[in-house]
Amino acid sequence: MNEKDFSLRLARLREKKGVSARDMSLSIGQNAGYINNIESGKALPSLNGLYYICEYLGITPSEFFDTETTDPAKISDIVRDLKKLNSEQLESVATIIKALLKS
Repeated sequence: MNEKDFSLRLARLREKKGVSARDMSLSIGQNAGYINNIESGKALPSLNGLYYICEYLGITPSEFFDTETTDPAKISDIVRDLKKLNSEQLESVATIIKALLKS
């Protein structure tokens, strides 16, 4: 992932969460223009900054860099719930997913 892709990914995930760049910046303890500077390509976050960004978005750094997943926070929530199901329930969910993918 290059710097431009990083900036676009951050912007998309932030917008999906429905927050402004300013509000996100302030929520993670940064100055009001922090996220805007990253999204505009003027800056990159430190490693700690990346962790704060991911924590705020409710995702892991790995999920942040997985650009094939458009809503990693939702996927993470679903997986967490799936882990609580028994084998029969998981089979039902698998059948539903396969049917959804066919339509």
